[in-house]
Amino acid sequence: MTTKTIDINESTIKNYVDSLRPDKPEIRAQLDFGFSYDGKVAILFEIRPAWDDPKEIQQLEFAKIRYYKSKQEWHLFWMRASGKWELYEPFPKSTHLEKIVDTLKEDKHGCFFG
Repeated sequence: MTTKTIDINESTIKNYVDSLRPDKPEIRAQLDFGFSYDGKVAILFEIRPAWDDPKEIQQLEFAKIRYYKSKQEWHLFWMRASGKWELYEPFPKSTHLEKIVDTLKEDKHGCFFG
C-alpha cells in the first residue's frame, strides 16, 4: 500500500468521524468522537466523561476497521458488551472502504450507536 493510498483511506475515515462530531464545543465536552489509524487498523471511539467521575475522560471504542493487504479487503468489527471485537455479520467485509463507512452510517442492527 502506498503512502498516497493510506492518506486517502485516513481521509475517508477522518471525514466520517468529523461528520459524527457535535457542532458546538460545549456539547463536545460531554460527547465527542475520535479515531486512531495506523495504516491498516482504524479504531473509532466515543470521547466522554466517566459517569462516576466527570473529571476522567474515557475513550469508548465502538468500531474497528481492518485492512487485509493479502485479500485487499476491509473488515468491519463491532465491540460486544464483553469487550471483545466481533465481525459485523450483516456486512463484514468489502474491497471498498467507502462501503464499510456506509454500513457504519446505516447501523441497521444498532451495534455501533445503540
